[in-house]
Parts: sequence; C-alpha cells; structure tokens
Amino acid sequence: MHDVFRPFVDGFVRTGNLEEDMRRFLERHGRSETAEHCRRVALEAEALALRWGHDPVLAKAAGYLHDISDVIPNHGRIEAARRLGLEVLPEEEAFPMIVHQKLSKVMAREIFGVEEEAVLSAIECHTTLKANAAPLDLMLFVADKVSWDQPGTPPYLNEVKKGLDISLRHAAFAYLHYLWERRDTLKVVHPWLIEAYHDLVKGGAAHDLA
Repeated sequence: MHDVFRPFVDGFVRTGNLEEDMRRFLERHGRSETAEHCRRVALEAEALALRWGHDPVLAKAAGYLHDISDVIPNHGRIEAARRLGLEVLPEEEAFPMIVHQKLSKVMAREIFGVEEEAVLSAIECHTTLKANAAPLDLMLFVADKVSWDQPGTPPYLNEVKKGLDISLRHAAFAYLHYLWERRDTLKVVHPWLIEAYHDLVKGGAAHDLA
C-alpha cells in the first residue's frame, strides 16, 4: 500500500463485507453522509444492472467505493494524486474535487482489494464519464447522478429517466447534455466529459432523445 494512504488506514481492518467496510471507513473519518450516499448509489447501480442484464454484484461494489476518497481533504487531493503517480490534468488542478474519482479508484484497489477492472474503470470516471464507456461505467455514472448528494430533486432527473426508457447510454447523455447546455457556468469542463459527450452524440443518443 502506498504511503499516502497510511494516515487513513491506521486501525482499519477489512471484514470482507464491502458495505460494512465502506461505512466504517468513511464514518471513522467523519464522512457519514458520504457513506449514506455511497449506499444509495450502490443500490441504484444494482437496480440498473438487474434491469439491463449486467452483474449486480460488481455494480454494487462500484457504488460502495466510488466516493471512498472523500476522506482526503480537497486541498490535499492534487498532492496525493501526484504522489501516486496519477496524471493531473489542468482542469483537475483548477478544481481538485474532480480528481477524487481517480483517487477513489486507487483506494478501491489498494485498501479494499478490488481487482475487477470493470469496477475500477467505473469508479475512475463516475463524475465525468469517458469516451467508449463500458456498461458498468454507464451504470455507476447514471446511478451517481440519480442518487445525488444535494438537497431536493435533481433538475435533470426527468430527462435521465426518459433516457433510461431507451438505454443506459441515453440516460448518461441526458445528464451530459444538461451540463453541456450550461457549460459556460461550470468551474471547469473536464476533457473526459467533453469526449464522452461527443462520443454519445456520435452514437446517436442526441437524435433519439430529440
């Protein structure tokens, strides 16, 4: 395990119950709200997996761990990413919150022993998505947006649900289109998000939802 994680794992012992381990890990660092969000995202991802014929166990695992790096303070995330040898894009340096998806991927592997590449890939892009997204990438991305961690109802929720009546790609596009229409108001527009948006447009999602 990389030294950057040592301060966060002192005294933490995995039980093998991923939901319980996630909850204990986050709560011991004062992140009980994040733990509840992760639980809800995991259940939503599981439901999407069952609906679309994919592995619900992997979907739940991705949901449980997608925000596990919330224990790293926002001001320390760029330094942590660099110490781990991760590529830090200019947009991530300008808005460090976004790099949490990359940090969560490494923590899922090194602290929680996740080896399934599909799970790690989904965690790594759950905030921005990416081009050529795999089914689990899409499931976690959509589950995270449907189970958002802010008060009230997501303003894009109805459009995402309409997209889900067609496919996971359409649901993901509905959210990305919502952001794209408001991109001038965003603090940054991550390159992965741009690539994902254009990939989905190219794949016909924009036409089908018109």
